[in-house]
Amino acid sequence: MNPEVQAYVDEIPSEHRPLFDRVHRLILEESPEVDLVLSYGMPTYKVGSRRLHVGAWQHGVSLYGWDQDRAAGFLSRHPGLVSGKGTIRLRADEAAEVTDDELSGLLRGSLEA
Repeated sequence: MNPEVQAYVDEIPSEHRPLFDRVHRLILEESPEVDLVLSYGMPTYKVGSRRLHVGAWQHGVSLYGWDQDRAAGFLSRHPGLVSGKGTIRLRADEAAEVTDDELSGLLRGSLEA
């Protein structure tokens, strides 16, 4: 992990770190070729021209840059996770209701060409 991203990850509050680590692990499982950089002040996973930004905030973890067309099934099952255009907010309690398979599908759809 590059030093800028590592510094960001090291600063994630302990109550949100397991959720961030879960998202990070699932991204690496789905897209092992991903390039991880800091962009817009948060970890950004890049595959080709695709970008997925993952930020840790007061509420938990937010995802930006996911593919809305490919996420239709996920969004229909979890409409309460959408917060504004292009933002999915995952709180620890809500994320516990999302299976790894569902989250992996969302992440894979966001980074596939």
